[in-house]
Amino acid sequence: MAKTKRVLVTGGGTFLGDNIAAALLAEGAEVTLLVRPGAEDRLGPLAQRTRWWTADVWNPGSLKGRARNQDTVIHTVGSMIADPAKGLSHDTLNFVSARNVANMCVSGGVTRMVLISAVSAPWVSRQYIRSKREAERYISRVGLRPTIIRAPVAYMRGKRRGVFYRFLSLVGATPPFSWTWLGRVAPMPIDVLARGVARIALDDEATKRIYYARDLRKRNRPDELNRPLPVNLDDTQPFRPQASGFHLLDEDVPFGWTPPMNHDR
Repeated sequence: MAKTKRVLVTGGGTFLGDNIAAALLAEGAEVTLLVRPGAEDRLGPLAQRTRWWTADVWNPGSLKGRARNQDTVIHTVGSMIADPAKGLSHDTLNFVSARNVANMCVSGGVTRMVLISAVSAPWVSRQYIRSKREAERYISRVGLRPTIIRAPVAYMRGKRRGVFYRFLSLVGATPPFSWTWLGRVAPMPIDVLARGVARIALDDEATKRIYYARDLRKRNRPDELNRPLPVNLDDTQPFRPQASGFHLLDEDVPFGWTPPMNHDR
């Protein structure tokens, strides 16, 4: 019988972190979430379906021992929006958090780290991409087995979006355009992205260093690509590992963390 994989996900209580956690649960993984202090109530039903710890990824001391006994760590925390006036540079938001999590992996004996990075596109800040690339390089330098997901922007199916982004999503997911640069940058449904990340993270034979949108789509079945997943917020129903997992989510979870302002980083 295959060993159940233990996966630690940063960004519990956020749009990206919670969707990836739900996808991992659907694959039968044992999931632990790192949740920012004060954001525990954002977990919703996931709080009963996962193990979770309160920790601040900008405070290395709070991460001590959190990766112990995990097979893989998935780092989802970051932001495309900087606020230098408040000390929230792209470097702080995206590189520093990844550096601290990578160091947590090293000290905790975890050899594999999955980083949710970003694909470069005309509408994405160069400073944001630069901070993500620096995070990618750091993970490799400290001796971890890096899995880099250069993901496009994600969206929730059924949510209202602009005409341009709807058109781009449709064209970018359709061959032959999906085989080109357009396929890399086109916005992607969050369930497709999360499912792809989860399956790559749990695959011991996934040896590539960098994955793009096409790789994520290939990890989804045709029926998963083409139909939206229902969101059932009734947390009284028993958890079934082979269910979609996305029924555990609230639709209005935030995208990512920003660091607290009460300590130095």
